[in-house]
Amino acid sequence: MSARDKIMPCLWFDRQAEEAAKFYVSVFENGRILDISHYDKGMHMPEGTVLTVIFEIAGRTIQALNGGPSFAFSEAVSLSIDCASQAEIDDLWRKLTADGGSEGPCGWLKDKYGLSWQLVPSRLWQLVKDPDPAKTQRMWQALLQMKKLDIAKLEAAHAGE
Repeated sequence: MSARDKIMPCLWFDRQAEEAAKFYVSVFENGRILDISHYDKGMHMPEGTVLTVIFEIAGRTIQALNGGPSFAFSEAVSLSIDCASQAEIDDLWRKLTADGGSEGPCGWLKDKYGLSWQLVPSRLWQLVKDPDPAKTQRMWQALLQMKKLDIAKLEAAHAGE
């Protein structure tokens, strides 16, 4: 583990940790499974059941845990992705909402496991920092009407078009 991974998100699943990790590494280029551990005899799940899966996506190490049905994901925690282009937003949106995922407002979505994601265009941060409050207000008004964010429409609203 690198120094960057001193703090690693842990995603709690009922029993889908390995399935979810394999899904996530398939969504992102260069994603990979790093390690899988299993429950031992006498633990709260049957011996041999996957306990944790450590995986890497977009250079970030994440742990998936099979902890049972005690907890579920909520929007209180989401994974935010800085997207360089509309093509990247479109591709990730399609993949992450597939097979039971759902679209949310303002660039948010839930994947088929219920994990919340934010797909945020890099360009958004430049628009937000514009010193003209009228431009940023128009951009925010447009953004609040969207599900999947559309960079061209955000830029047009910012420009007053």
